[in-house]
Amino acid sequence: MLHAGRLGTWWRGWRWRDDRGDTSIQMAIVYPFVLLATIAVVQASMWFYARQIALTAAREGLTAARAYQASPADGTARAHEVLERAAGDSLRGYSVSVTSNGQRVQVQVSGSAMSMIPGVSGLQVSQSASGPVERWTVPGE
Repeated sequence: MLHAGRLGTWWRGWRWRDDRGDTSIQMAIVYPFVLLATIAVVQASMWFYARQIALTAAREGLTAARAYQASPADGTARAHEVLERAAGDSLRGYSVSVTSNGQRVQVQVSGSAMSMIPGVSGLQVSQSASGPVERWTVPGE
């Protein structure tokens, strides 16, 4: 018959030997999910940043295109200036289109965000801004 004190010691020793390598197995199971979540957060951040760059370029292009006696070409040029300065590798393959009907101007900037996954072209980004064309008016008309 085992003494109560010896039984507790025996049980703790047996349990300790039984758990060896448990942490390594747990890390092997959990680590891929942690890595995947980290990559997803970084990819989402890069997509959001590319959207902000596209929106900034669209807004700047709109400001230039809607100015008094400005043309859509002025808006396109200004949007390209902003993209060349700010986009870097964050917004790739971008394009700018400016449309005007004489009353309103719309500037649309499209491209793709940089991808963390090799071989994948990235997430598509498209932002636009629109506003009325500035014009000279006579008070009271």
